[in-house]
This record gives sequence, structure tokens and C-alpha cells, in this order.
Amino acid sequence: MYARTATAALAAAALMGTGAVLMSTADTRTADRAGAGHVTAVTGVSTVSALTTNAKRTAPVVFAHRGASAYAPENTLAAVDKADALGFDWVENDVQFTKDGVLVVVHDTDLKRTTDAEEVFPDRTSWAVKDFTAVEIARLDAGSWFGPQFAGTRVPTLKQYLDRVERNRQKLLLEIKSPEIYPGIEKETLRVLRQKGWLDRAHVKNRLVIQSFGADSVKKVHQLRPDITTGFLGTPAVAELPSYAAFTDQINPAYTSISADYVDAVHALKGAHGKKLRVNTWTVNDAETATKVAGLGVDGIITNTPDVVREATG
Repeated sequence: MYARTATAALAAAALMGTGAVLMSTADTRTADRAGAGHVTAVTGVSTVSALTTNAKRTAPVVFAHRGASAYAPENTLAAVDKADALGFDWVENDVQFTKDGVLVVVHDTDLKRTTDAEEVFPDRTSWAVKDFTAVEIARLDAGSWFGPQFAGTRVPTLKQYLDRVERNRQKLLLEIKSPEIYPGIEKETLRVLRQKGWLDRAHVKNRLVIQSFGADSVKKVHQLRPDITTGFLGTPAVAELPSYAAFTDQINPAYTSISADYVDAVHALKGAHGKKLRVNTWTVNDAETATKVAGLGVDGIITNTPDVVREATG
């Protein structure tokens, strides 16, 4: 789920075969869907029935993936600020452990792609995040790979990241990255969130979701803090969805893996907090795909180009 270069803004695509009017995150209107038709799943695997006449649907929430990562280096404070400048409340990030147990915000489990670790530490035989201390990672340039204007941008710690999101009054979709290689990361993530004031009622209710590809990790978060909204990253089989609903509130699949029937199957179940399971799909970066997945009925779209998706679905 990443884009290395900025994508030019695309014109909004018209909704296919229906007259749905979708809303942006800042505009909470609903609209009647005009006419029934058929929508082909984004995967191209199957054709499924669309909404019936007069069914109502709200537009998907737009999540800025790793910040507005088409326009600033992913998972940096600059990407958070760019999302804020574009008017987006929700940002997504990834957290991992350093060698000395500090949570840092970075996607890849090694530092080669998005930092100059190989140049700064040429004698190392590993560039894995878990093999570097927080002080060592703080020395790295996490912006020059993206563009010279971002030279000197740093990998933020989770604490620094939370401070910036709080300053901007944004909301956080936090991914626990590769939990299988970071024992105890769930507990430490919650400790830092608590320390920075993110586990009070207001944040937990309205501004925080924790997700992971690791089902056991999501379960652990739910066990430790049952009040927190959680999401599972992936596309469980329909028959397995009830077991996931016991510990999560969201099923968050790749857009290439879903159809309207699948979204409906998720929505038919109630999640861990007794509310309808939600679907946030990733990573959608163009207007045409955004329009298609919105037509499938997803609740949210995770994107490197949030402005493009907003225009296409607004």
C-alpha cells in the first residue's frame, strides 16, 4: 500500500449505471440512488446486483494513507500536515519497534526504501527497523528519496506523530505493523497512546481506530482495551466473518479483493461493539477506481491521493 511519487489530480468520474450522489467527509448529506442496475466487482471476478431504487447511502470517509503520501514523504509529519492542509481529518500510519523498544512511524520493516540508512550506516549488514536504536533512526533522512524539498525530514516517533495529529485536530487510523516480529507491541502502543492523552473517552469514541493484518494482534488490542474501535486488514472468507466480528469493528480489505456482495456480507454482521461492521478499502488512488468502490457500498477509502478521491466521490 504505497505510492512513491505524487499523482496528478484527476477529474471526477461519473458514477456508473446509477445516480448516486456521494458526500465528502465534510458534507454529511445522503442521497437517493436513482434506479437499479448492475455493478461489476472491482476485481472483475463477478457481477453483482447494485442497490435497489431509493436505497440511501452515505459517501465513504476518506483516509489519508500514511498522510497525504502522494504529495509528501509517507508517514512523516510533513505528510500529516499536507493532509491537514488539504482538509482531511483522518490520517493512517504504521508503527514498529526500534531495537531499544521505541515506537516509530514507518511502513517497511527495513529502512532502505524511505531513508538513507545504507549511506549513514554503510557497515551494517541489516537495515531492519528492529536492528536500529531510536537515536540511530533519528539521524536518518526520510525525505530526500521523495524530493529534494523534503531533505532532512525525519522518521517520527509515535509520540511525535501523535503530537502533530493532535495539534492539527485530526483523527488516527493506526496500523500495528508486522506484530509477529514485535512481541508486546500492542501493550506498548496502548501505553504511549494513554501517555499522550489518546485513550480518553473523546479520542477513543471519535478519533482513534487501531488495525492490523495480524488477527491475533487485533484480538489482543480488543482484550486489553475493549472500548477501542479496531479493524482487521484483509479479506476473510464470508463464512469466517462471524468469528472476526467477535473482536473487530471493521474489515479493511484491498479494493482488488471485494465485490458488492462481499461488502453486503460484512454489513450484515454486527462487530465487537454491537454496530454494523464497516468496510474501509485500500489503496485507491484514482478517480475511476474511487467511483467504482464507492458504488460497492464501502464505508471508507484509504488513499495516497485523498483530494482525488474526495473529488470523485463528493
